[in-house]
Amino acid sequence: MTLPEFFEPDRAAVDAALQRLLPADVTMPASIHKAMRYSVFAGGKRIRPILCIETAKIFSPQAQGAVEVGCALEFIHTYSLIHDDLPALDNDDLRRGKPTNHKVFGEAIAILAGDALLTLAFQTLAMAPVEPQRRLAVLAMIAEAAGTDRGMIGGQVADLEAEGKPGDKGMLEYIHRSKTAALIRASIVAGAIAGGAERADLGRLMSFGENIGWAFQVVDDILDVEESSEALGKTAGKDHAQKKATYPALHGLEESRDIAADLEKKALHELEFYGDRAKHLRELAQFLVARRA
Repeated sequence: MTLPEFFEPDRAAVDAALQRLLPADVTMPASIHKAMRYSVFAGGKRIRPILCIETAKIFSPQAQGAVEVGCALEFIHTYSLIHDDLPALDNDDLRRGKPTNHKVFGEAIAILAGDALLTLAFQTLAMAPVEPQRRLAVLAMIAEAAGTDRGMIGGQVADLEAEGKPGDKGMLEYIHRSKTAALIRASIVAGAIAGGAERADLGRLMSFGENIGWAFQVVDDILDVEESSEALGKTAGKDHAQKKATYPALHGLEESRDIAADLEKKALHELEFYGDRAKHLRELAQFLVARRA
């Protein structure tokens, strides 16, 4: 399945905003700003900000503030990748087809670049052109999704501690729903809040985001087995080599595909209420599950 037609204009809008929000690489101290920009502009698809924007558009065609909120999510995602690649964690040399941040700038600057992107994310959220009460709700919800209690960092810790241990279905679900699905869910719900969604909408879209984010990570597990490093833009087979808890390791490839398809079905069911207004979000969700690399 190819990228939806709306994807490239959305990505261009996000990239323009990222250029504006990031300090120039000549701003002192130049080393940290070069490192931040290196990873942000290393070729990411911008899935999370585009999910944010397209969800906001369900409720407000102009989606005011959703681009800035989406950029903050991209900063958080990028910081997590920089830190995840470090020798103390996944110890990877390749990300998006390029040398990882610490391979180019050294471990100290890579750590600080990640810290700086997380800090910039919350500065960006605090200044986003969204009604104050909604902006506060977005900020709190994204902070929770990036944190330790069923959030991204909690999932990363559980992933690290599960390496080399016998497979456990409950722990595997916790890792995937926290490490990956939490920030994808936050991207969708943050877009809904910024766009003016009501409480009932947030429940539907939280369920959509949870299931499509979970499916996204199951597909990532499958691709790590089936695709080459060149196709993935990162080291293929790393999950197996590090004895990580993954769906193919616990369920096998065919059952893993069935699990991803079932999660996709549950996610798309939540969008039926919105009809054609959710057309773009539906197409993007289908792409995330059907993608090859």
